[in-house]
Amino acid sequence: MTRNTPSSAVLALRSVAFLVFQLSTVIPVAIGCLLCAPLPLHARYRFTIRWPRMVIWGARTILGIRHQVIGAENLPDAPAIVLSKHQSSWETLFYPTYMPRELCYVFKRELLFIPFFGWGIWLLDMIHIDRSRGIDAFEQVVRQGARKLAEGRWLIMFPEGTRTRVGGQGRYKTGGPRFAVRTGALVIPVAVNSGECWPRKAFLKRPGLITVSIGPPIAPEGRSPEQLNREVEDWIEAEMRRISPHAYAAAPAPGGRGPDRLA
Repeated sequence: MTRNTPSSAVLALRSVAFLVFQLSTVIPVAIGCLLCAPLPLHARYRFTIRWPRMVIWGARTILGIRHQVIGAENLPDAPAIVLSKHQSSWETLFYPTYMPRELCYVFKRELLFIPFFGWGIWLLDMIHIDRSRGIDAFEQVVRQGARKLAEGRWLIMFPEGTRTRVGGQGRYKTGGPRFAVRTGALVIPVAVNSGECWPRKAFLKRPGLITVSIGPPIAPEGRSPEQLNREVEDWIEAEMRRISPHAYAAAPAPGGRGPDRLA
């Protein structure tokens, strides 16, 4: 441990304080979301993202978790789907507060039943799918997603399907690229190394700098879903090795992949 690294006791105290901060803010904001239910969607969205914005502020103030964004100039003024690396809950909260368009997450419908949190996402008219419906689950995404794009909103998916450990890589599923090919929406690849400060499934969080790197948008025209998926995977994984070289020192370079899987 270096002189500038907080002790385990300090990290624990900060993490407890941050948890208390989250719990004490989510309940009143959730109640406010319910009171905003009669308002137009845009007004509900603007109110609801106050809580993610507060959490990002709390992470910076209480935990010392800062962030920087690279490649913001790559964000297009056009229908798009964001495909991002997923290492922690941090980016789930950050993206709605930063992106220039309202975001629609694609998530399993069970999340709607989580008290307070589920109320908020239910009021935002996002895309919830019933995974028990198999292949039809993707058709749900296409039908609902096309409508969201027409409304000027962006879709966001995590192609690996779940949070990955720092330095790790999951199998990239083709659901996002398939949707892009079906609708013609641009794909925005995003790399983020949030797990270095906010590890998945870990209570203790560490101070540091999170880098969010936004890649050039990829047009789906002339590409199959599998080709588009490979381009997204190759860009994200190469960029992860650039922004977190220490985490991938022993990992193979992008390209060693198994067969593509459907969403």
